Amino acid sequence: MRIGQGYDAHRFAPGRPLVLGGVTIEHPLGLEAHSDGDVVIHALCDALLGAAALRDIGYHFPDNSNEFKGISSRKLLTRVMALLSEAGWVLGNADVTVVAQEPKLKPHIESMCLNLSADMSTDRRNVNVKATTTEGMGFAGRGEGIACYAVVLLTAST
Repeated sequence: MRIGQGYDAHRFAPGRPLVLGGVTIEHPLGLEAHSDGDVVIHALCDALLGAAALRDIGYHFPDNSNEFKGISSRKLLTRVMALLSEAGWVLGNADVTVVAQEPKLKPHIESMCLNLSADMSTDRRNVNVKATTTEGMGFAGRGEGIACYAVVLLTAST
């Protein structure tokens, strides 16, 4: 078994959709990024890649490559899962914590879990997403952006 952890954060930016866990959420601001800015999936990809000792998301999908400009992070997650499969790993479980003062994420959590479990080809029971605030502290608390932490467990496929 291997454990990996990931973290990502992006600042809010006008004129962009807010995408978290593959769900487009109605909000006046999106997240600034080369891709769609989905911090949930970016943190999850880093956790998966880290657990398999396959470097990080920036190594595989550099932010200076036109190939990945505006790409759906769900496509990145699918590619990461293919890399894990090639390396002989399968997902045991994933646990994700989104840190955001706004918007309220409770109505979107189940859709995020369903997207992530589909993209990782795993049972919904193996994926957990939860949200928290920082009670007004730090960049997330001041409403400047959103951060996300992810932890995964991988097991050998054979």
